[in-house]
Amino acid sequence: MASVTSLTASVHQRLADALSAALPEAGAADPLLRRSDRADFQANGILALAKKAKANPRELAAQVVARVESGDVIKEIEVSGPGFLNLTITDGAITENLAARAADTEGRLGVPRAEHPGTTVIDYAQPNVAKEMHVGHLRSAVIGDAVVQILEFTGESVVRRHHIGDWGTQFGMLIQYLIEHPHELDHKGGEVSGEEAMSNLNRLYKASRAIFDSDEEFKTRARRRVVDLQAGEPETLALWQKFVDESKIYFYSVFDKLDMEIRDADVVGESGYNDMLDETCRLLEESGVAVRSEGALCVFFDDVKGPDGNPVPLIVKKSDGGYGYAATDLSAIRDRVFGLKASTLLYVVDARQSLHFKMVFETARRAGWLNDDVSAVQLAFGTVLGKDGKPFKTREGETVRLVDLLDEAVERATAVVREKDVQGQLSEQEIAERGTQVGIGAVKYADLSTSANRDYKFDLDQMVSLNGDTSVYLQYAYARIQSILRKAGEVRPAAHPELELAPAERALGLHIDQFAETLAETAAEYAPHKLAAYLYQLASHYTTFYDKCPVLKAETPAQVENRLFYCDITARTLQQGMSLLGIRTPERL
Repeated sequence: MASVTSLTASVHQRLADALSAALPEAGAADPLLRRSDRADFQANGILALAKKAKANPRELAAQVVARVESGDVIKEIEVSGPGFLNLTITDGAITENLAARAADTEGRLGVPRAEHPGTTVIDYAQPNVAKEMHVGHLRSAVIGDAVVQILEFTGESVVRRHHIGDWGTQFGMLIQYLIEHPHELDHKGGEVSGEEAMSNLNRLYKASRAIFDSDEEFKTRARRRVVDLQAGEPETLALWQKFVDESKIYFYSVFDKLDMEIRDADVVGESGYNDMLDETCRLLEESGVAVRSEGALCVFFDDVKGPDGNPVPLIVKKSDGGYGYAATDLSAIRDRVFGLKASTLLYVVDARQSLHFKMVFETARRAGWLNDDVSAVQLAFGTVLGKDGKPFKTREGETVRLVDLLDEAVERATAVVREKDVQGQLSEQEIAERGTQVGIGAVKYADLSTSANRDYKFDLDQMVSLNGDTSVYLQYAYARIQSILRKAGEVRPAAHPELELAPAERALGLHIDQFAETLAETAAEYAPHKLAAYLYQLASHYTTFYDKCPVLKAETPAQVENRLFYCDITARTLQQGMSLLGIRTPERL
């Protein structure tokens, strides 16, 4: 089915046509249409156009009003103040618009796909091999997953990349210990859980670190093992792979708890670019982008200087011949641009790495790998804070384990679900399922409802609250609608454009109409918080509608059907929007 033209777009076009007719020299003028609390819409563009044409703005506004084709969409237009236009939409147009969205056979609610989609490679959810995931890994995973879902829904071709930390000198110590203690990662009882895999890795790491710090001969053997690893010695590589595989068992269990799909083919860690590093350095040096400085291969920037005023370079290759993170990141750019044919590279990475990525992107531009056709963007995110406004730590001052944080969220949410089930309608299994959906949803929504570049306070009490801007509030709005639809029995939702709407119905309908435009803006700006804000407003509009407009006890059968229809289209919009944020919508709560 074709996409549905929004009421905003329809009114905008009618005003633009009338403006062009009233003032031909203005060309395709923008009427600057926006939602208003004085009417359904207000247009402010006439003031600037009148000034430019040296015309009286109120007179020009009157001429525009006379030329507007109102049809069955615009009920009333009035000139206000110095030359504003206040516009009211007909009730029938609102209901007909929603009916067209509901009839979309693709289930997209009339949301159009992008006219010129490209290929975006999105780099997110990047844990480190043999290390526990902590609260700092939460934001990249949650924000990245939401952006993937939103971009794919708008029609963009999306390639996911999880740039895990799977290479480095620490593996010399770990591999050497495993050679000398060969059964430490054996799974004697068959498959292991994610927690067991992480426990194995933690135990092995602590044991190898203790020997490394106390035994000089072991330290020497471990350093030789790093050389073997970098040279691709088969036995060393096979043992390194065991650490990667054990870590993946743990990673995937955490992502599964977060209700995120991570595909093995999308996990391409630092090691995936090893074969490209030498060529990357050669290309940069031959093109003059990188130069030798004190034995290292560096890229310099006029605007990046240290405290002493001297330039701070991006080090691509160290003076000892080792490669820095920059070489890996630049090789990844080459692979994504020339191999994956990306038009956009999106990095969901901590804001504290902004300088590094600024230098990497500028280097790639100088080398010609990024240009007017291929762009790179860092979607920088802020820090997760505790209730005290300081970086989130345990009482002992240690980094919070991500698994512990998620488990506590589920535990709190389960208590809320059980407390709300006063009539005992849910079984223990259903309470546990709902508790997981509400708890994980609460964590995700708290993150996604905050602009990515801002820090936010992690407050579980607020996150699982039924009041305020929380996912629980949205989930309960959805569940309430499903309850009403069940109680309606044989009576089915049906749109009745001939009916007059109450103010709360109008406000709800006009807000639902903005769903497609909100999604387009969210996708263009990589801003999931804008979709979250829209959904909270939608649930708030529905709450007002529920309070002011009896549904099953409406005055006429047609009004019952129409209000059930408004309930249904609200639920479908809530479900679609929350699904794009990675949040479940339970049918009963």
